[in-house]
Amino acid sequence: QVQMMESGGGLVQAGGSLRLSCTASGLTFTNRAIYWFRQAPGKEREGVSCLSWDNSKPIYADSVKGRFTISRDNAKNTLYLQMNSLKPEDTAMYYCARGTSLAYCSGSWGPVNAWGQGTQVTVSS
Repeated sequence: QVQMMESGGGLVQAGGSLRLSCTASGLTFTNRAIYWFRQAPGKEREGVSCLSWDNSKPIYADSVKGRFTISRDNAKNTLYLQMNSLKPEDTAMYYCARGTSLAYCSGSWGPVNAWGQGTQVTVSS
């Protein structure tokens, strides 16, 4: 069964930190671009961060630069998003996503061929 499952979301006060994880079964992140997206209520889904297949050229949305860090552990087939200095405007459902093989990140935030189910992050003021 192909599945991507996020974890680590929750309720945190402004200024706090969370680390999201995304573990896959039935598919691999090795040699793939990886992404984190988020969607706040009433808003469109937006790209948060991307890491290229060779871990080069990470990109971040302007709103999270300097606060969020994307990473992966291929041995564990797991992605991470470390989120520091959280703000109420970071409140959203966060999704991990897998890109195509040997792909580099770009401003197009894709293509994506697999999605996680999402984990809720709520930041209180």
